[in-house]
Amino acid sequence: MITDIAGILIERKEWFLELLLDHVMLAGTAILLAGSIGLALGILINQYQKSAQLVLSLVNMLYTIPDIAMFGFLIPLTGIGKKTAVTALTVYALLPMIRNTYTGLCQVDADILEAAAGMGSTKWQVLFRIQLPMAFSVILAGIRNMVVMVISIAGIASFIGAGGLGSAIYRGIATNNSGLMIAGSILIALMAIAADIVFGLLEKHVKKRWKV
Repeated sequence: MITDIAGILIERKEWFLELLLDHVMLAGTAILLAGSIGLALGILINQYQKSAQLVLSLVNMLYTIPDIAMFGFLIPLTGIGKKTAVTALTVYALLPMIRNTYTGLCQVDADILEAAAGMGSTKWQVLFRIQLPMAFSVILAGIRNMVVMVISIAGIASFIGAGGLGSAIYRGIATNNSGLMIAGSILIALMAIAADIVFGLLEKHVKKRWKV
Protein backbone atom coordinates (compact mmCIF):
# COMPACT_ATOMS: atom_id res chain seq x y z
CA MET A 1 0.00 0.00 0.00
CA ILE A 2 2.79 2.43 0.90
CA THR A 3 4.51 1.68 -2.40
CA ASP A 4 1.28 2.28 -4.30
CA ILE A 5 0.71 5.63 -2.59
CA ALA A 6 4.30 6.71 -3.25
CA GLY A 7 3.83 5.71 -6.88
CA ILE A 8 0.65 7.80 -7.15
CA LEU A 9 2.38 10.83 -5.63
CA ILE A 10 5.33 10.52 -8.02
CA GLU A 11 3.23 9.79 -11.08
CA ARG A 12 0.88 12.72 -10.45
CA LYS A 13 3.34 15.04 -8.75
CA GLU A 14 2.42 18.08 -10.86
CA TRP A 15 -1.27 17.65 -10.10
CA PHE A 16 -0.60 17.18 -6.38
CA LEU A 17 1.68 20.23 -6.35
CA GLU A 18 -1.10 22.28 -7.93
CA LEU A 19 -3.56 21.01 -5.31
CA LEU A 20 -1.05 21.73 -2.53
CA LEU A 21 -0.57 25.34 -3.63
CA ASP A 22 -4.33 25.73 -3.96
CA HIS A 23 -4.76 24.34 -0.43
CA VAL A 24 -2.14 26.74 0.95
CA MET A 25 -3.83 29.72 -0.71
CA LEU A 26 -7.26 28.67 0.52
CA ALA A 27 -6.16 28.03 4.11
CA GLY A 28 -3.78 31.00 4.13
CA THR A 29 -6.52 33.45 3.11
CA ALA A 30 -8.83 32.20 5.86
CA ILE A 31 -6.01 32.31 8.43
CA LEU A 32 -5.12 35.90 7.57
CA LEU A 33 -8.76 37.00 7.71
CA ALA A 34 -9.53 35.16 10.94
CA GLY A 35 -6.27 36.30 12.51
CA SER A 36 -6.96 39.95 11.78
CA ILE A 37 -10.66 39.88 12.71
CA GLY A 38 -10.10 37.66 15.75
CA LEU A 39 -7.28 39.82 17.10
CA ALA A 40 -9.36 42.98 16.69
CA LEU A 41 -12.42 41.44 18.34
CA GLY A 42 -10.33 39.99 21.18
CA ILE A 43 -8.87 43.42 21.89
CA LEU A 44 -12.30 45.05 21.60
CA ILE A 45 -14.05 42.78 24.11
CA ASN A 46 -11.10 43.17 26.48
CA GLN A 47 -11.52 46.93 26.36
CA TYR A 48 -15.31 46.68 26.66
CA GLN A 49 -15.82 43.81 29.09
CA LYS A 50 -19.64 43.94 28.98
CA SER A 51 -19.57 42.68 25.39
CA ALA A 52 -17.19 39.78 26.09
CA GLN A 53 -19.75 37.16 27.13
CA LEU A 54 -22.05 37.93 24.22
CA VAL A 55 -19.28 37.78 21.58
CA LEU A 56 -17.71 34.60 22.99
CA SER A 57 -21.09 32.88 23.28
CA LEU A 58 -21.96 33.78 19.69
CA VAL A 59 -18.63 32.50 18.33
CA ASN A 60 -18.94 29.34 20.44
CA MET A 61 -22.39 28.73 18.97
CA LEU A 62 -21.09 29.11 15.40
CA TYR A 63 -18.23 26.73 16.23
CA THR A 64 -20.69 23.95 17.11
CA ILE A 65 -22.21 23.94 13.62
CA PRO A 66 -20.86 20.94 11.62
CA ASP A 67 -18.54 22.00 8.81
CA ILE A 68 -20.66 20.45 6.07
CA ALA A 69 -23.75 22.18 7.46
CA MET A 70 -21.87 25.49 7.55
CA PHE A 71 -21.01 25.12 3.87
CA GLY A 72 -24.68 24.34 3.20
CA PHE A 73 -25.86 27.46 5.03
CA LEU A 74 -23.43 29.68 3.12
CA ILE A 75 -23.94 28.35 -0.42
CA PRO A 76 -27.24 30.28 -0.97
CA LEU A 77 -25.44 33.47 0.11
CA THR A 78 -21.98 33.15 -1.43
CA GLY A 79 -22.41 30.40 -4.02
CA ILE A 80 -20.27 27.34 -4.70
CA GLY A 81 -16.49 27.69 -4.70
CA LYS A 82 -13.65 29.38 -2.90
CA LYS A 83 -15.63 32.31 -1.51
CA THR A 84 -17.88 30.02 0.50
CA ALA A 85 -14.96 27.86 1.64
CA VAL A 86 -12.91 30.85 2.81
CA THR A 87 -15.93 32.32 4.62
CA ALA A 88 -16.67 29.06 6.44
CA LEU A 89 -13.03 28.48 7.37
CA THR A 90 -12.73 32.04 8.64
CA VAL A 91 -15.79 31.61 10.86
CA TYR A 92 -14.40 28.38 12.35
CA ALA A 93 -10.99 29.95 12.93
CA LEU A 94 -12.36 32.93 14.86
CA LEU A 95 -13.00 31.12 18.15
CA PRO A 96 -9.41 30.21 19.14
CA MET A 97 -8.16 33.61 17.98
CA ILE A 98 -10.75 35.68 19.85
CA ARG A 99 -10.65 33.51 22.97
CA ASN A 100 -6.87 33.43 23.28
CA THR A 101 -6.47 37.14 22.56
CA TYR A 102 -9.07 38.01 25.18
CA THR A 103 -7.70 35.53 27.73
CA GLY A 104 -4.10 36.64 27.21
CA LEU A 105 -4.95 40.30 27.66
CA CYS A 106 -7.04 39.58 30.76
CA GLN A 107 -4.17 37.64 32.35
CA VAL A 108 -1.82 40.64 32.38
CA ASP A 109 -1.23 41.73 35.98
CA ALA A 110 -3.57 44.61 36.87
CA ASP A 111 -0.86 46.19 39.06
CA ILE A 112 1.41 46.53 36.02
CA LEU A 113 -1.36 48.20 34.03
CA GLU A 114 -2.17 50.53 36.92
CA ALA A 115 1.49 51.48 37.30
CA ALA A 116 1.78 52.23 33.58
CA ALA A 117 -1.35 54.39 33.67
CA GLY A 118 -0.01 56.17 36.75
CA MET A 119 3.16 57.06 34.84
CA GLY A 120 1.08 58.84 32.22
CA SER A 121 0.70 56.13 29.56
CA THR A 122 -2.45 56.38 27.46
CA LYS A 123 -4.92 53.52 27.09
CA TRP A 124 -3.52 52.59 23.67
CA GLN A 125 0.10 52.85 24.83
CA VAL A 126 -0.67 50.43 27.64
CA LEU A 127 -2.34 48.08 25.15
CA PHE A 128 0.40 48.03 22.50
CA ARG A 129 3.47 48.42 24.71
CA ILE A 130 2.48 46.27 27.68
CA GLN A 131 -0.64 44.12 27.27
CA LEU A 132 -0.11 42.73 23.78
CA PRO A 133 3.60 41.88 24.26
CA MET A 134 2.86 40.17 27.59
CA ALA A 135 -0.12 38.30 26.14
CA PHE A 136 1.69 37.28 22.95
CA SER A 137 2.50 33.72 24.01
CA VAL A 138 -1.17 33.01 24.75
CA ILE A 139 -2.24 34.66 21.48
CA LEU A 140 0.36 32.60 19.62
CA ALA A 141 -1.12 29.41 21.08
CA GLY A 142 -4.46 30.47 19.63
CA ILE A 143 -2.85 31.11 16.24
CA ARG A 144 -1.27 27.64 16.39
CA ASN A 145 -4.63 25.96 17.04
CA MET A 146 -6.29 28.08 14.37
CA VAL A 147 -3.73 27.26 11.66
CA VAL A 148 -3.82 23.49 12.28
CA MET A 149 -7.62 23.47 12.36
CA VAL A 150 -8.00 25.48 9.14
CA ILE A 151 -5.53 23.30 7.23
CA SER A 152 -7.45 20.20 8.31
CA ILE A 153 -10.97 21.49 7.64
CA ALA A 154 -9.91 22.91 4.26
CA GLY A 155 -9.70 19.31 3.11
CA ILE A 156 -13.47 19.15 2.64
CA ALA A 157 -13.62 22.41 0.69
CA SER A 158 -13.35 20.45 -2.56
CA PHE A 159 -16.84 19.06 -1.98
CA ILE A 160 -18.20 22.52 -2.82
CA GLY A 161 -15.81 23.08 -5.72
CA ALA A 162 -13.17 25.08 -3.83
CA GLY A 163 -10.20 22.88 -4.77
CA GLY A 164 -7.25 22.06 -2.55
CA LEU A 165 -5.90 18.67 -1.52
CA GLY A 166 -9.42 17.56 -0.69
CA SER A 167 -9.90 17.19 -4.45
CA ALA A 168 -7.67 14.11 -4.35
CA ILE A 169 -9.81 12.64 -1.58
CA TYR A 170 -13.03 13.49 -3.42
CA ARG A 171 -11.78 11.97 -6.68
CA GLY A 172 -10.54 8.90 -4.81
CA ILE A 173 -13.99 8.37 -3.31
CA ALA A 174 -15.74 9.00 -6.63
CA THR A 175 -13.53 6.54 -8.53
CA ASN A 176 -13.14 4.03 -5.68
CA ASN A 177 -9.39 4.68 -5.71
CA SER A 178 -8.26 4.21 -2.10
CA GLY A 179 -4.65 5.03 -2.94
CA LEU A 180 -5.59 8.45 -4.30
CA MET A 181 -7.82 9.13 -1.31
CA ILE A 182 -5.11 8.14 1.20
CA ALA A 183 -2.45 10.15 -0.64
CA GLY A 184 -4.54 13.31 -0.36
CA SER A 185 -5.29 12.62 3.31
CA ILE A 186 -1.61 12.06 4.11
CA LEU A 187 -0.56 15.33 2.49
CA ILE A 188 -3.17 17.27 4.47
CA ALA A 189 -2.07 15.56 7.68
CA LEU A 190 1.60 16.30 6.96
CA MET A 191 0.78 19.97 6.32
CA ALA A 192 -1.09 20.20 9.63
CA ILE A 193 1.68 18.40 11.55
CA ALA A 194 4.38 20.60 10.00
CA ALA A 195 2.45 23.76 10.90
CA ASP A 196 1.92 22.49 14.46
CA ILE A 197 5.64 21.78 14.88
CA VAL A 198 6.70 25.17 13.50
CA PHE A 199 4.28 27.13 15.68
CA GLY A 200 5.08 24.89 18.65
CA LEU A 201 8.77 25.76 18.37
CA LEU A 202 7.92 29.44 17.96
CA GLU A 203 5.68 29.28 21.02
CA LYS A 204 8.46 27.71 23.11
CA HIS A 205 10.89 30.39 21.92
CA VAL A 206 8.49 33.17 22.88
CA LYS A 207 7.80 31.64 26.31
CA LYS A 208 11.52 31.21 26.94
CA ARG A 209 12.27 34.78 25.88
CA TRP A 210 9.50 36.27 27.98
CA LYS A 211 9.95 33.64 30.72
CA VAL A 212 6.24 32.88 30.71
